[in-house]
Amino acid sequence: MSLLQRYGAIYWMMIRNSLIRELSFKANFLLWIVVEVFWFVGQFAFVEVMFQFVDRIGDWTKWEVVALIGTHQLIGQIFQAFFYVNLSNLPELIRTGRLDIMLLLPVDAQFAVSTRQFGMDNIVSATVGAGFVSLALVKLSVVPGLLQIALYLAAVALGVAIHYAVLFSLATMAFWIVRAQGIVYGYFNLFNIGRYPADVFRGPFKRIFSTVIPVILVANVPARLLVRAWENPFPALGRLLAATAFTLLASRLFWLHALRRYSSASS
Repeated sequence: MSLLQRYGAIYWMMIRNSLIRELSFKANFLLWIVVEVFWFVGQFAFVEVMFQFVDRIGDWTKWEVVALIGTHQLIGQIFQAFFYVNLSNLPELIRTGRLDIMLLLPVDAQFAVSTRQFGMDNIVSATVGAGFVSLALVKLSVVPGLLQIALYLAAVALGVAIHYAVLFSLATMAFWIVRAQGIVYGYFNLFNIGRYPADVFRGPFKRIFSTVIPVILVANVPARLLVRAWENPFPALGRLLAATAFTLLASRLFWLHALRRYSSASS
């Protein structure tokens, strides 16, 4: 069995165990989905009110903004399904010394701490975002081609990777400050700025959150790729790819540096 097959088999086992655990509490599963649907309907109502007073936000029309918010929802829910709970628990693993168990497993420690749990309810919620993106395309009379769809899905995956890398880096700070849950939960609020068109941001704020912590790119780039077939997609996709590579590499190096100074809290 190759290394990739072994990791794939381990990850599938973790996903299966998470599904069994979640389906044991069906009422909570369904209630969470309802909450997510109402949250997104609230976002749509906000757009409706806003566009009663303006025709565009920068160069974004109403239904393009809906596609942007739907894309943000899609990326955010996929990220939460695969990574958010795991990363938010990392500071507690470090504080209590339970990280020792992860370090002793015959797999990469970063893989182990990042993939322990999976949220099926978030995947269902992600389909709500995909539904609103589809509605926006209908309203815009846009029929994306196969290349557009492929680039969109690739950009969505890159957006998920950026969220993972940034939050993983923030959670890794718990090696120094022990209780880092506040930082982790704060980032959950911070990446919500990604649901707004990039045109609303200016100055140093835009530069920081388009480069150092590139949350503005996460949903803006894939949404533009999908709804604007006439634009050249590759410059924006190139920026997103570069930002993803930078954040993933930085998070990995930061993690390895943190492990070198780790001494078990249980020892």
